[in-house]
Amino acid sequence: MSSRPPKARPERFLAALALTVICLISLGNVVVRYATDASFAFTEEFSVFLLVIVTFAGAAAAARDNQHIRIELIEHHLPRPLLPVVYLLQWAAGIAVLGAATWYGSTFALEEYQWESLSPGLGLPNWIYVIWLPILSAAIIIRMTQNLIDRLTGKADSGEQHES
Repeated sequence: MSSRPPKARPERFLAALALTVICLISLGNVVVRYATDASFAFTEEFSVFLLVIVTFAGAAAAARDNQHIRIELIEHHLPRPLLPVVYLLQWAAGIAVLGAATWYGSTFALEEYQWESLSPGLGLPNWIYVIWLPILSAAIIIRMTQNLIDRLTGKADSGEQHES
């Protein structure tokens, strides 16, 4: 076990906080529903929103630690001099997808703000929920780039074990 502080600390904290809030509001909803035969109206809307936060923040932390699911067969069987090319191709594919998510998510969030759209459940401004998609997509891009630099310069943890 490493004594170094974990990478992607803000994303890890955000994911843990969002998951804790999901657990608390879901537990509270179950207790209230069991005790009173009524339920909190906000729990589903907030839980879905927070689940998106958990997913994207966790993806950013995984990207920083080189822990994303991928096919490593090519990496294991290529000669070492060709690995940087594979790393760059993996990074470029991720950038293409997440760049599109960042661009279209930003456009969507801006439109939601301009149109003053409200969420169907609670009537809160929709942009509050949607703005996290481009922000966390950009965070994943940053973490992927940091990981790429580590891998290309040989600073990546060599003791990483992936289950295949």
